[in-house]
Parts: sequence; C-alpha cells; structure tokens
Amino acid sequence: MQIHVVERNDTVSNLAQRYSVPASEIISANELPDPDRLVIGQAIVIPITGRFYWVRPGDSLYSIAQQAGISYQELARINGISIHQQLRPGLRLYLPPSPKKRAEFNAYVEPFGNTVSASLETSARKAAPYLTYLAPFAFRVNRDGTLVAPPLGNLRAIADVQNAILMMVICNQENGQFSDELGRILLNDETVQNRFLNEIVQTASRLGFRDIHFDFEYLRPQDREAYNRFLRKAKTRFSREGWLMSTALAPKTSATQAGRWYEAHDYRAHGEIADFVVIMTYEWGYSGGPPMPVSPIGPVLDVLRYAITEMPPNKILMGQNLYGYDWTLPYQTGTTARAVSPQQAIRLAGAHNVPILYNTTSQAPHFDYTDENNRRHTVWFEDARSIEAKFNLLTELGLRGMSYWKLGLSFPQNWLLITDRFDVVKRPS
Repeated sequence: MQIHVVERNDTVSNLAQRYSVPASEIISANELPDPDRLVIGQAIVIPITGRFYWVRPGDSLYSIAQQAGISYQELARINGISIHQQLRPGLRLYLPPSPKKRAEFNAYVEPFGNTVSASLETSARKAAPYLTYLAPFAFRVNRDGTLVAPPLGNLRAIADVQNAILMMVICNQENGQFSDELGRILLNDETVQNRFLNEIVQTASRLGFRDIHFDFEYLRPQDREAYNRFLRKAKTRFSREGWLMSTALAPKTSATQAGRWYEAHDYRAHGEIADFVVIMTYEWGYSGGPPMPVSPIGPVLDVLRYAITEMPPNKILMGQNLYGYDWTLPYQTGTTARAVSPQQAIRLAGAHNVPILYNTTSQAPHFDYTDENNRRHTVWFEDARSIEAKFNLLTELGLRGMSYWKLGLSFPQNWLLITDRFDVVKRPS
C-alpha cells in the first residue's frame, strides 16, 4: 500500500498512470467525493501490494534496500537490474510488502436515543471485517447494581457474521457524566456489588457478550485498591464462564500522576488482572479545549513507554481517535469545537480551497480556513500518514493492537492500512 500526498496539478488520472493502478480503484479506496478536485496536501492511499520508490540523489541500491528491510541483491532481482547498476534520480523501483504482524482491533460504537441508526449499523458492518472486538457503548449501572442496556439493534448479528467478539462495555455514568459516587457504591457495597456481577453474567449470557469491559472513570483516589479488588473478583467470576475481561485506562505517564482522571487507575494491577486494557491515548486536543492535535504522537509515545514498564506490551490496545475538531478562532474558554471525520475535514479544505498541512512533530494534518461569515477556523484531524505513524508505534513497541473511538465517522484509509500492515486476530465463537 502506498500513501501519496497530493501536489499541485495532481489528478486521479495521472496518479493512476504513475502507480500503474486503475483510476477507479483509487477513487473507490479513498471514497473520493469529487475525483476531479483533489486537495493539495491530501493523503491518498494507492491500493497496490507493496509500494514504489523513486530514486533520489545520493541513494544507492544498498540504502534503499535497508529502508525496505530486504537485501540489495533481492531488491535488484525484483526490479530486474544489475547490483552494479548506477541508479539515476527519478528511476522507479518496486519495494515488496513487509511481513504482516498479528494484531487485535476494537472499535466502540455509540448509539444515541433508543435505536441504532441505519447509518451507524452500516458503519459497524463496514468495519467489522477489520475488528477483533465490537464494543457497543455503554451499559449503565444503577445504584442498586442493576443494568440499563444501550440499544443494540443488529450489532450482535454484525459481529457474528465477521467473527468479532461482542464487548460488553460497562461505565459508571449517571445523567451522561462519570460519577465517583456511583463508583464508590459499586466498589465498596458488597450487596450491591454481588447483584451487579450477577446482572452482568445474566445479561452477557443472554445477549452473547464474550468480553466484559469496565470503563470506570473519575473514581475517587481512595477507591484505587477497592477497584483492584473488584476486578480480581470479577475476573474470577467471568473466567468460569470462559469470557475475557478488559478495562479502559486514562493516559498516564507515571504511577503517581495526580488528577481525578488518573489516580484510581493502577496500571500494574490492571496489567496483572485483566486480559487486556485499552489506554485512551487521545483527547489532548478536545472539544472544549484550545486547538491542537487530538492524539499528538509525542504524548502518545510517553504514555505507552510508561505503560510497558507496568504491564506486558501484549496486553495493551492503544486508543486511537477516528475524528478531528474544527475550532473557531480566536479560541475562547467555554466554546466548543465541532467534531469532524477525516473525510469531512478533506471536503472542508476543498470547499474553502486551502491546502492541508502536516505537522511532523505531532504527526498530524491540519489546515486553517475562513468561513462565509468571515470567521477564522483551524482544523486538526487524522489521515493516512498519522495513522501509519501510530501503526509504526504499535509494531515497534510490540503492543496487542489498537482500539478506536468511535465508529460512525468515515475514515476509509484507516481500514485499508490495517489490511496492508496486519493480520487481524479473529477469535473462534
């Protein structure tokens, strides 16, 4: 798979010629809304096996082969040239694909209201072939330990068709907000806790969930050990059913990190107890904050480097956003940015005729524009380059895989790159 960044005067037709692939396949792979109007700086995935490399001044067969991870003799053989041939700048060489790594992928899906919309089911259906887990968000818990299910629609059938595990996400939310008081009750009142666990087992058995996933956030710091004890108890119970158990963790960089989001999350204990964890490595740039990348690679790497000192890397799913934000400038505290999908961001740049830029420090695309009311905006989002950078981290650190928040936001290049880089783990029913 090749990532091409659009330059001035690029067209789908000349890209098809350059990469020896039908134009229709480029259009389909990238779901290009207007193939005749590419945006400068737009990252396009070229659906080929392997990739092409154009020789630059100073390159040698040996240096290119090193980048490709093969011998220079094999590179010469594949391209039908002599190992002694002088490479001229501009010469196109074919580089074969690297071996794939097995990895697990999860995606949360969040229905609103009392039904799962047709568009959300379509998004889940498209993503399910690339997923190990499909995670409806979320079961709520009452203070007496009983559960309130989210609408599930056809999500179980969608997961079953693609042999994806249905993940039962349970959170400590009340009225749409995480509640430390609800957490306190569930983690410390044994009568309520036993009813809670019984409800989980009955519900998961009836609905076909095979991973129980606790997303308990903003717990009281003093409930850290109570949470660990609860997880041990829950794990013992669920293991008897043959189920997995996982947790969601705030993105910490040390065991002593202060703050309501962090203190009750014990990385080492979760790594010992849970089958795997999802670390929420996103939302540095968030809807209520100042403009910045949602998941800049530096802070993401800092969290993951800490995490692998506390737990095995093969228990970690790195969190990844499938969205970006559009901020109105100048940013003012109390204002809210608009969420946009990668596809929406590209269309927005095209509509305002502005180039997409790429910040190499954060490994994230962005652009500025002025709307019809003469208000300035800045947009940070994700593209093929930024997701490739995260996939590189996943591979280099030996992580279990990646978890996406959330489906319903179009990002076709992401799924294509998964198939290029990884063999998605599918667990038998």
